[in-house]
Amino acid sequence: MLNIQKKLTNLFYLILSLPATAMGFALSIQISALSWILITKFNLDLHEMGFVWAAGPIAGLIAQPIVGLISDNVWFWGGRRRPFIIIGGVLASLMLLSLPNIDVIQKITGIESLVAVAMIIALTLDLSINVSFNPTRSIIADVTPEGEARTKGYTWMQTISGSFGVLAYAIGAIFGNYLLIYFGSILVLILTIIPSFMIEEKRQLQSLTEEELDSSSSTNWIEYLKTNFANAFSWLGVQTMFVFIIAFIAQKINIKPEGISQAEIEGIDKITGQIISISFLILNAVGAILPKFVLQPIAKKIGRVKTQMVSVAVMSLAYFGITFFVRSSEMLYLFMAIAGIGWAAIVSLPFAIMSETVNKAKMGFFMGMFNLSIVIPQLIVSSFFGKVIENSIDKNIVFLISGISLAISSVLWLTVKEQKA
Repeated sequence: MLNIQKKLTNLFYLILSLPATAMGFALSIQISALSWILITKFNLDLHEMGFVWAAGPIAGLIAQPIVGLISDNVWFWGGRRRPFIIIGGVLASLMLLSLPNIDVIQKITGIESLVAVAMIIALTLDLSINVSFNPTRSIIADVTPEGEARTKGYTWMQTISGSFGVLAYAIGAIFGNYLLIYFGSILVLILTIIPSFMIEEKRQLQSLTEEELDSSSSTNWIEYLKTNFANAFSWLGVQTMFVFIIAFIAQKINIKPEGISQAEIEGIDKITGQIISISFLILNAVGAILPKFVLQPIAKKIGRVKTQMVSVAVMSLAYFGITFFVRSSEMLYLFMAIAGIGWAAIVSLPFAIMSETVNKAKMGFFMGMFNLSIVIPQLIVSSFFGKVIENSIDKNIVFLISGISLAISSVLWLTVKEQKA
């Protein structure tokens, strides 16, 4: 064991955060570049693109709960989490490299359908991310003692991962999505493999004490399900924006005039990609800063549930603002910054709220099941909303659907009771 791990130094917390950061970076690339590359390079329509995006959530439905359970009970390559982190990192890196080369892979494999090849690559990418996400989070709990040290571990993870997410969108905005993809594939490989071998895992997981088991032996199923439904509608709104924002931008902001040359079309497509990257950069920058420095102090005063409800309501209003007022990239960036308030809450508070309603001895199982409130909305968005948005004349419907979904989520959070820690 390295001395920095024995002493739990800040450098160790930094290293411990890097595998989760790698998976978050890969996810940021997927969000920023997948829709853009499918439409601008491979000319898929919105409905076909929805099918590609549906592949990932299907993988998530199965992968996260199963991998979480398996990684609790295996040991090889010197760890229980390490093998899944490394395998997931290598696969994610390879699939990122495959994104700009879908047509090349189609020719090599002889598969007739480009959509089918894109779905296979998207499925493998999302599966690799899902394979690694649970172990990258679980290893923090495995190697840190309970209390302040463990809280520090997850705080560092959120800060480092959020900062790298902002970096991903900054690279896409400044240098373009192709550089982002190739840079990201190398970064993901490095941040998963090297840190994994610098962290020594325990052969036996520390189990809960009898007192802890007695105090956490039951699950408040009603509140748990309420939390799941409220969280699901939040993600329904967020995922609609992530996948189909390109349709809104192409119609309302970065419009292609008729009769322009192919070179001019490619230039407009590049600018569209940059607008998407800047929008997501701003959203994630706010989302990275607010949880620790703003939402946590507010939650201490009024409770996590009320903080979540208000934040989601603000995001809903921001999306309605985009629907009715945004016709320039500058206005889009402004409203995305406001929407970042809700995004900051969605990626942090629901997990803390949910954890206080369940049997602590089965946290891995319940955390995996809670993931369904994220991936099922992804599946709905990809499978059903694509056709609706494609057939709609006015692409304002993207943010209208998002705003309504988040408004419903805010109302549902009102029904959730604050649990006493």
